[in-house]
Parts: sequence; structure tokens; C-alpha cells
Amino acid sequence: MSKIALITGATAGIGEACAHVFAREGYNLVLTGRRLERLEKLAKHLNDKYNVEVAISSFDVRNREDTISNLEALPEKWKKVTVLVNNAGLSQGLDPIQKGNIDDWETMIDTNIKGLLYVSRVVSNWMIANGKGHIINLGSIAGKEVYANGNVYCATKHAVDALNKGMRIDLLPHGIKVTAIHPGAVETEFSEVRFKGDKERAKKVYEGFEPLAAVDVAETIWFIASRPAHVNINDMLIMPTAQANAGTIFRG
Repeated sequence: MSKIALITGATAGIGEACAHVFAREGYNLVLTGRRLERLEKLAKHLNDKYNVEVAISSFDVRNREDTISNLEALPEKWKKVTVLVNNAGLSQGLDPIQKGNIDDWETMIDTNIKGLLYVSRVVSNWMIANGKGHIINLGSIAGKEVYANGNVYCATKHAVDALNKGMRIDLLPHGIKVTAIHPGAVETEFSEVRFKGDKERAKKVYEGFEPLAAVDVAETIWFIASRPAHVNINDMLIMPTAQANAGTIFRG
């Protein structure tokens, strides 16, 4: 297998869109996520449509032991990962700091920071052994700016931004590329998860303007991954045309 992409959080949104785009481009895939049934359905679809090989592994990146053991249990041929898309992440709640739900804080910290670290710790060593690789970390406009009631979520994405820079330095001697992509408003399950399944409240987030779609971000990730060997895009901010920054959206 000459090209393998490992995508976390592949059961929906940007992760699922990345799976489609990389399969289209001839990559074999390792797809991870919490929802096994969705992974199985997606793997079959991609195999049928693009004739690529797909391995799936269902676990929650918040669980260190499960993450490490499931990744290490993959057959050796699947450890020749050339691109890692650290997509698994979420937001919970939208409350001022003094009213924040501590369980929500723990979930965001464990998923967005610690989960990314657990996966990167394993896969970066595979890449070092293989002599090549590219790690693409999903950040957010929330990793560049802080907005009202975003507090802990913004903090976790600022951490991703810092970790991305640290990885870039640490993995430089090994020839491994590292990139962060920071999207603005993307209409996926993101807001629905943030608002604990409140579909009406989630829908209102995107009213009056055209947000990014998951495929917009996935195509940009593919552009990043497809640059020549001597080119690395360290950092990229991608926004809907209607959004200038985290808190300024023109709703026509």
C-alpha cells in the first residue's frame, strides 16, 4: 500500500468528507470513530465506489488505553500511514465560565487535546519508522480568537494551535510535515453536538448566510496533503465569505 490516510472522527462531518476525498484520490483508509455501524457502512460504500481498501477501528479517543491498543492492533501493513487527519473533536455547551458545566469541560479537554495527543503519539512513531508522513490537525477560528461563552472550547483549540507548532518543530528532523487547518463556521453536526441534540437551536447558528460545508474543508485538506514533498503549509485559516472573524458574520 503506497498511500494510506488515517482519519479520526470519520463517522460524520469533516472526517467523513475527508474519507470520501482521499478515497477518490486513491488512498487506502484507516477510519476511526465511536459509532461502529456508521464506520462499517462508510467503509463498504468507499470500497464499492472507489475500489480502495478500508480498515476501521471503533474507539473513543478520550480513552487512552483503548486508543493506543486499537491502533497498535492494526496489521503492520496499515501502519504505513502517510497522512494522519486528526479530526476528532467537539464542543459542549455555550455558557459563561462561571456557569460552565464541568463535565462539558472535561469532555472537550479529553477529546480535543488529549485524544489528539494519544493518536499523534502512536502514529508519529510509525511515520518516523517509515521515514515520511504528514499530520494534519483540525483546529478552529476558536484557536485564533476567543468569543463570548466559548471559553474552554476556545482554550482547547488554542492548545491545538500550540501543539501543531510544537509538533512541526519536534518532527522536523524526521522529515514529517505538520499542518493545522482552522475553519470558521461549518455546517455539520458540530452545533447539534454543542447544544446536546437541540436541532432547532443548532439550525439557527447558520441562518441568514452560507456557511462552509464539510466538503469545502475536506477539499482544502486534500490540497494541503497533495503539495510536493518540499512544500509544507504550516497553518491555514478557512472561512465562509460571509464571516470575517469569530464574531462577525454578515447575515443577509
